[in-house]
Amino acid sequence: MIRDAVMENENIGANSRDIQKLKEMFPQCFDVAGNFSMETFKGILKKEINIRDEGYELNFLGKNYARMLASLETTTVIQPDEEHNNKPENKDSKNIYISGDNLDALKHMLKSYEGAVKCIYIDPPYNTGSDGFIYKDKFTFTVESLMEKLNISESEAERLMSMTSRGSASHSAWLTFMYPRLLLARDLLSKDGVIFISIDDNEQANLKLLCDSVFGEENFINQFTWVVNLTGRQISGFGAAKTYESILCYAKSTDLLDIFSVNVEFAKNNMPSAYLNINRKIEEDEHGKYAIGDTLYNHNRIFNEETRPNLVYSIFYNEVTGEITTGNIGELKNGFIEILPHANGDGVHKYHAWRWSANKVQNESYNLIVLKNKNGYEVYSKKRDFNTTALKDLITNISNGDDEVRLLFDDKKVFDYPKSTKLLRLLLESIGIGQDDIVLDFFSGSATTAHAIMDINASSCNGSRFIMVQIPVEIEKDKSAYKAGFRTIDQIGQERIIRAAKKLREENPDTTADLGFKHYTLQDFDDSFIDKLDEWYEKLNSPQEILLDEEDHMLNRFGLSTVLTTYLVHDGYGFMPEVQELDLAGYTAYHCGNHLYLIREGFGEEQMKALYGALDTDNGFMAEHIVVFGYSFTFTASQMLRDNLFKVKDSAGINKTINIDVRY
Repeated sequence: MIRDAVMENENIGANSRDIQKLKEMFPQCFDVAGNFSMETFKGILKKEINIRDEGYELNFLGKNYARMLASLETTTVIQPDEEHNNKPENKDSKNIYISGDNLDALKHMLKSYEGAVKCIYIDPPYNTGSDGFIYKDKFTFTVESLMEKLNISESEAERLMSMTSRGSASHSAWLTFMYPRLLLARDLLSKDGVIFISIDDNEQANLKLLCDSVFGEENFINQFTWVVNLTGRQISGFGAAKTYESILCYAKSTDLLDIFSVNVEFAKNNMPSAYLNINRKIEEDEHGKYAIGDTLYNHNRIFNEETRPNLVYSIFYNEVTGEITTGNIGELKNGFIEILPHANGDGVHKYHAWRWSANKVQNESYNLIVLKNKNGYEVYSKKRDFNTTALKDLITNISNGDDEVRLLFDDKKVFDYPKSTKLLRLLLESIGIGQDDIVLDFFSGSATTAHAIMDINASSCNGSRFIMVQIPVEIEKDKSAYKAGFRTIDQIGQERIIRAAKKLREENPDTTADLGFKHYTLQDFDDSFIDKLDEWYEKLNSPQEILLDEEDHMLNRFGLSTVLTTYLVHDGYGFMPEVQELDLAGYTAYHCGNHLYLIREGFGEEQMKALYGALDTDNGFMAEHIVVFGYSFTFTASQMLRDNLFKVKDSAGINKTINIDVRY
């Protein structure tokens, strides 16, 4: 738990997280001493990837420091808001709101939600100079420790200390702030997941380069332009009026991403008609009506036989029968022509690839059509969904969210520059958000993303769910939000969700959508508390019996539900798993999946016998991992568990090794 994380963090360096991933994916590249063989690694890659020694990358003060921050374990715990969570509208909700630093929240989430998030939308600080962004982190490194961990000079360490401990709003500070959060966000995305990031020109260029390095240039989708204010905002008195902001979009993997599409009616109301190409000639085949869609060629030169060899292959077309297939031309009958993914019929395909995989072409050939033009043959998709159109890179005619928030909060301005739910709906629906898909916003602000998800679900029973994260920044006393009774920004976000849910229920009286949420707070602790943990650890791990101090017991400090929730998330069960209570001779243990949690005091010989009996009987119960809250167990009790549960037999009579994990 906290003490364990502190001890682990002492050995963390800038590349610790990367090395761990390399060990998991390429164990053959490490020898018995843990040394990494670059030549072995190159040998594995060289058949698929063109290896080069020189390249372009974004460098900034704090880059390695930011990588180290991504590797550090969080020392926070997850405290459930039990009163809120047990309300009728919230007790069965799958939506989550987390109050706390998003860096800590992302680290907790990775334990349970790695590769599970369909979409991330964030609206981070723009670093305009007037938006209040100052980067100052909570870590208390010394110059000497930074020199050792990052292998940097004293002067470089002093510059880092100045930026991170005294506060800075420089470009380097902003990048240092964003980099670890994006690294963690990438790992949360599902294989077909996407991330949208709102930004303006202050950091757009830097953010693009940063995202290229995190997500990969090949996974860049688009930079959408959102026209915020058609009348424009004056820029520094130069007579230039600024009308737009940008939304950068990256995929976890473009190989697995479907085409973005937008509901036509929504597009007509919210996008200029010049950008809607929906008036197409309608044809019909045995599968129904269709129009000629987009070409299957991927004209983006980033995608080629070197970067996407699986998307460079031959498509074979029979002019007589109309058959479209892939495979070996030698196995096909006469009459087939070979079509390669080149542009303009020039026969050069090394700069291009197909947008579909060979398997998809083979399985969905009925949704393709080959047309001949002056340049040769081109392959097109058949568009059958006439209710949708492509998401264009200019988004206009969507108002900002000021009016929406004012309407919910009795005409009070409680938040500056909220995004519009229409904008979020446009983005979310364009990627086909559906049943049980998770949408994450870790700069939640006024909770527009949550509002948009509930709006979609209430009107269509979509079934997607949200996770919002917002640090509880204090609101200044002269602000309207403070006068309206709010003390921190996360309070505004939670209240907006509650008010929006009430309004949606009134507008959709028959809806069964999930319009509640569960609330959790990340609790942080100062150095004096860490010292207290060390004192307890030393006492409890002494072979001598000690008298536990009831008033100052660590379980009282944390709370049982906080310890259990933190453990469940850490062990991959998420925030809301089904947990069963197990009675062990009057002692309550908690069982979930393959884990049994022993958190309370009072575990002795009778409880040990009851636990052994439960593990040794044919009742379907088996726990491969027993997790112990170390501050509730003396040395003798912990040792008793290890001695008695080294091996037990499961219901089939097979010996099982039980892992005893004592956490502090």
